[in-house]
Amino acid sequence: MSYLFPTYSRWEVEPEHAEGSIIIDKHGKRYLDFTSGIGVCNLGHRPVSVQEAITSQLSRYWHVSNLFIQEEQENAARRLAESAEMDCVFFANSGAEANEAAIKLARKATGKKKIITFENSFHGRTFAAMSATGQDKIKTGYGQMLETFIYLPFNNIEAIKKELDDETAAVMLEIVQGEGGIYIGEHAFLNEVNKLCKEKGALLIIDEIQTGIGRTGKPFAFQHFQLTPDIVTSAKGLGSGLPIGAVIGKKELAHFFGPGSHGSTFGGNPLAIAAATATMETIFQTEFLEEVRKKSSYLFELICMELKKIPDIMDIRQLGMMIGIETSIELPILLKELRNHGLLALPAGMNVLRLLPPLTVTIDEIDEAIDIVQSVIKKFSQAAV
Repeated sequence: MSYLFPTYSRWEVEPEHAEGSIIIDKHGKRYLDFTSGIGVCNLGHRPVSVQEAITSQLSRYWHVSNLFIQEEQENAARRLAESAEMDCVFFANSGAEANEAAIKLARKATGKKKIITFENSFHGRTFAAMSATGQDKIKTGYGQMLETFIYLPFNNIEAIKKELDDETAAVMLEIVQGEGGIYIGEHAFLNEVNKLCKEKGALLIIDEIQTGIGRTGKPFAFQHFQLTPDIVTSAKGLGSGLPIGAVIGKKELAHFFGPGSHGSTFGGNPLAIAAATATMETIFQTEFLEEVRKKSSYLFELICMELKKIPDIMDIRQLGMMIGIETSIELPILLKELRNHGLLALPAGMNVLRLLPPLTVTIDEIDEAIDIVQSVIKKFSQAAV
């Protein structure tokens, strides 16, 4: 009997050691980890610079509360804000908390309640974040959601033109719907949303929980599309595995989050801040991001070459190190067989195999992983070539 609530369908893998792109289980079996802790370990497992930063902070202090001035918080906030070309940061503990805070900030700053989000979106499992999510399966059994969210089809310009009006507080979107199936925002759609928000006085909130911190080859995915958001949320890859989230906003919003308006006991914890700072020092380097884009192109080209001719592959979608392989093969069976062959991957949506390799993955590891993917998919395909 487990003393844990059964909220997760756990795999048969129990990690014993992890480093870089590799996890070793308690039986000594080696796995290539193309989940990155669900988009968290962007520098791979236990990156040396991050581990050293955490160890150094451990010897100073672990927690003092946000009543104290902490220079490290200020430095981390500056680096994060500058990378997003914005001005202010609030540190939380997770992506859901960051999105919850962003929703509060948007409602307070505008004095409005209506927030537009999109079908197949995922914004978290706290109540407002769950209400913002455009997937019914996330909400089943929890009763009535908050009533001020409107869900529109993603990439539908006419729908957003019709619904975005003067009563709209904000539009909240993901550049890539990661949990929803690796659906990527179209350039024309994203720019129309950006324009309409400015015209109607609505705030543009971009959820970069999964796409941010270099995952797509830019510091943030919205930078591929020249968008000008008012609020950006970040988490996952920001702390290389330590719990941290952040709301990044324009300076015009700063006074709406004055003393007593919002808070978090553990938000901006010194250990998490140390990890985030060390993570950003590596990932936000121009040379590092250029290398991520090169490896992303290589990975996508290899996947297309190996898989596109297989009839059970319906589509392949990619932005940076976020890859979605839509397939008619039953996902639980496919994922288990990939694990049997030493590759860890994820589901997305109903029928999409999701690959989120570390940004530090090597070309040899990419070759090995895709060799496993094509071999296993061909095994299950009814008309394998």
